[in-house]
Amino acid sequence: MAVSGPASSSESSWRDSNKGMSNGNIKGLILALSSSFFIGASFIVKKKGLKIAGSSGVRAGAGGYSYLYEPLWWVGMITMVIGEIANFAAYAFAPAILVTPLGALSIIISAALAHVILGERLNIFGILGCVLCVVGSTTIVLHAPQEREIETVKEVWDLATEPAFLLYVALMVATTLVLITRFVPRYGQTYVIVYIGVCSIVGSLSVMSVKALGIALKLTFSGMNQLTYPQTWAFAMVVIICVIIQMNYLNKALDTFNTAVVSPTYYVMFTSLTILASIIMFKDWDRQGAIQIFTQMCGFVTILAGTFLLHRTKDMVEASSTTPSFSMRHSKHVEDGRELEAMPLQRETSL
Repeated sequence: MAVSGPASSSESSWRDSNKGMSNGNIKGLILALSSSFFIGASFIVKKKGLKIAGSSGVRAGAGGYSYLYEPLWWVGMITMVIGEIANFAAYAFAPAILVTPLGALSIIISAALAHVILGERLNIFGILGCVLCVVGSTTIVLHAPQEREIETVKEVWDLATEPAFLLYVALMVATTLVLITRFVPRYGQTYVIVYIGVCSIVGSLSVMSVKALGIALKLTFSGMNQLTYPQTWAFAMVVIICVIIQMNYLNKALDTFNTAVVSPTYYVMFTSLTILASIIMFKDWDRQGAIQIFTQMCGFVTILAGTFLLHRTKDMVEASSTTPSFSMRHSKHVEDGRELEAMPLQRETSL
């Protein structure tokens, strides 16, 4: 005798969530992986360009823009743009909860290249941190939800204008304004969390708009023109504004603090807020069971452990060669061609 009702419906939903990766998720995965390689490399190239520009002009961390005249910075910027384009395309095919955590791979690339090119040492614990990032990313990929079926950009707009997501947007915009007006002038040069906080909050909003715009372009290329809808252009404007703000404060963070601190801190905050935004707006977890959600969280915690190890590894290396310092608090400056870590705040104001 067949069993029907809520139990059978729940069982069917559980089976649907365990069919394996869809074609869209596979395309999104490939694009996200390639994006991580380009973006990870761009951090190092841009950092090199910022150091060269800072030696002959006003540093970005001090409000200067001499890096705009440095070719190497532009190479890094182009590399990042290529990575962001691949990332942009990935969001059009796969849910944010799958694409965003794969940014951990860019941390691995960045840490490895920083070890080779910038001389920022990576010891055995740093390598273990990289392994944890890979394991956590793999766990999330294998248990990611299927992409939501959307037939028009107006559906995305309806999701973005629901009360829950509007409340999230209001809170994030208010927090960003407070950080920029009150905390950046006072603590931007001392606490990496200030610059990265602005980048991450704005980034979570930009990803939602990027995903909406990506879906609109995907539908347009498939024969259903979405460019006639004003919602498409509204999402595009949000993307442009958010990206400009992100790049400005990310440049300040990279020029002021060590890459091994900026990369994992940015990843943790940006990924956490983006996943939260996606859960609220696209309701990713509504299409999954408790086991899948729990497994994803375990994967994410594993990635966080990996990024924490990478961070602490840098602290251990600095402590063994100089005086003990807290890299989350102290900035980095260049004096007579030498990098000075953990410079007291009193000396920072004199530079």
